[in-house]
Amino acid sequence: MNRWKLALIAATAASIGFSAIVPANAAPEPSNPKRQTPWHLYVDSKEAHDMEKSMGDKVLFIDVRDPIEIMFTGFTDVVDINIPFKTADRKAWNPKKPVFNMVVNPNFERDIAAALKLRGMSKDDPVIIMCRSGGTRGAPAANKLWGKGYKQVYVVTDGFEGGTVKKGDRKNWRLKNGWKNSGLPWSYKLNIDKMYKTQ
Repeated sequence: MNRWKLALIAATAASIGFSAIVPANAAPEPSNPKRQTPWHLYVDSKEAHDMEKSMGDKVLFIDVRDPIEIMFTGFTDVVDINIPFKTADRKAWNPKKPVFNMVVNPNFERDIAAALKLRGMSKDDPVIIMCRSGGTRGAPAANKLWGKGYKQVYVVTDGFEGGTVKKGDRKNWRLKNGWKNSGLPWSYKLNIDKMYKTQ
């Protein structure tokens, strides 16, 4: 989406009574429709970091990966909370991949609404969603919130680990863009206060 269209969205949003925060360097809309959302709001990992740092408690930054995945791939304490969109079901096997089946968290939207309320925020405030690669779970997670009163839902287009390298000795390694590859803060140490716990 062109930057002027983002500006138009912001102006339209302001005219109907809420303030849209559109980063000056918003990431382009993904070309794959499966990675798009009805809000058309996208940021890359650096823009998400800057948005979180500049807005503080006026934005909710959510890591939507499974907590076990986070434990092995890394975490950034810049996020406000971990609310998984999908979790591994160790009782169900996906023979096509072959991996454990991933199932949608039935409390996903409810948990986000509760996290906003706990922070004195509302569904008018911006929400940033980050998954592993930027679209496989990011956009579907955001789309789960559509029609439920959320006004500004951003997707981090390059995710936490980024995209895979297509050629060379490190083919298929996640070394292309993403939070981990952008010089942003992260580690393998988890913040227990931010991690999702089974209800």
